[in-house]
Amino acid sequence: MTIDVTFPVPDAISFEDAIELTQSLLAEMEQGSLSDPEIERTIAALAASENGARGFFVTYLTDPRSLADHPSSVVVEGLRSSPEIVSELLVKNLAMSTAMILAHTRNQNLDMAQGSERVQRRTTHLIQQIQLAQVQTKTHSLLESIASGAGQYQSFLERWGYDAAQRQAIAQALQSIVKRAIT
Repeated sequence: MTIDVTFPVPDAISFEDAIELTQSLLAEMEQGSLSDPEIERTIAALAASENGARGFFVTYLTDPRSLADHPSSVVVEGLRSSPEIVSELLVKNLAMSTAMILAHTRNQNLDMAQGSERVQRRTTHLIQQIQLAQVQTKTHSLLESIASGAGQYQSFLERWGYDAAQRQAIAQALQSIVKRAIT
């Protein structure tokens, strides 16, 4: 579905095209040349597919500009439009960035560790702002997989080869999300 003429988002957008579109979107947002409804519709269209949402998050969360440090309400609303896809990717992004902080620190690559810390911080902030019930459900499922070595997210943990220390760091980051939801 094509949402608007400024940033048409095809139904079957590729991951690479979603990255490119998001880069253009962020540049336009920084310049203030898009209306709030245009931004929200474009983000909602990207979030409607896994490739679109993945491309959006990989670009938005790693972008050197400060846009992702303080997500606007239109960004949050656009992402809320696809709660299943968005919640899955937020939980996985939190896990992956947390594990990579440790991996980069071990390899004494402090620049990369700082980049992963920025992604972790931005992801945590988005989770807090979006407040999707599905995030809590998926967080609990990932914590269960870490604790039991089985379950819904075990293949995810194995695919990325996270060791015990990384799994513990992921669990701590996830537990902070659960605690914030309770308070």
